[in-house]
Amino acid sequence: MPTNIDLRETVRNRYADAALSVEQGCCASPYETNDGGFGRDLYPARDIVNVPTGASSASLGCGNPTAVAELSEGETVLDLGSGAGIDVLLSADRVGPTGFAYGIDMTDEMLELARRHADEAGATNVEFRKGYIEHIPLEDASVDVVISNCVINLAADKSLVFAEMLRVLRPGGRIGISDIVAADALGPDERMERGSWVGCIAGALSFTEYKEGLKSAGFTDIAITPTHPVADDMYSATVRATKPA
Repeated sequence: MPTNIDLRETVRNRYADAALSVEQGCCASPYETNDGGFGRDLYPARDIVNVPTGASSASLGCGNPTAVAELSEGETVLDLGSGAGIDVLLSADRVGPTGFAYGIDMTDEMLELARRHADEAGATNVEFRKGYIEHIPLEDASVDVVISNCVINLAADKSLVFAEMLRVLRPGGRIGISDIVAADALGPDERMERGSWVGCIAGALSFTEYKEGLKSAGFTDIAITPTHPVADDMYSATVRATKPA
């Protein structure tokens, strides 16, 4: 398993290259496969019609967490690993002017893109902050919902991520996540055979590992549901859970 520092630098460099590709108009995916399991095609066309083209074309996720989270007017939302900003902008629209959407990302190039896309969209209820998902730069109990789109699998220490999500959520708050999850029978070596860590494959937890990790952090009402395959015995999945009131 890579160290947190080594993995961060590898991921940062890969996503910086992806951001520069967007700047150049070609949006190369950092994933090792591009067969419909990742990207903007996972969003209904009606959802992204008002999103700046750069934000939607740069989508590198494996699902649509804004739909998973079932956002409501006036809520405060946090997107972990916000990239070029598509999920933050969609969240900002759904929570309306009385709500707010934060995006956290560690890659300067992606943050620059996201802020530009927010300006293009005229979104005034958003803020993008630089930070790590293992050390979220927000106060305790400051958000109603945490979303993320195919990012938690990239973290070397997912227990820290789960603990941080619980910390920043208000009592009764929830998570609505899209992520890559492995079949329980698939061991770590077999996951590595199917793809690299930075390709969102080798670092995936199994269904049971994911559920137990969230439970250990203190979450309840945990539900993990596969949506589509991305490799043999590996799936994009929706992850829902609640912080006790």
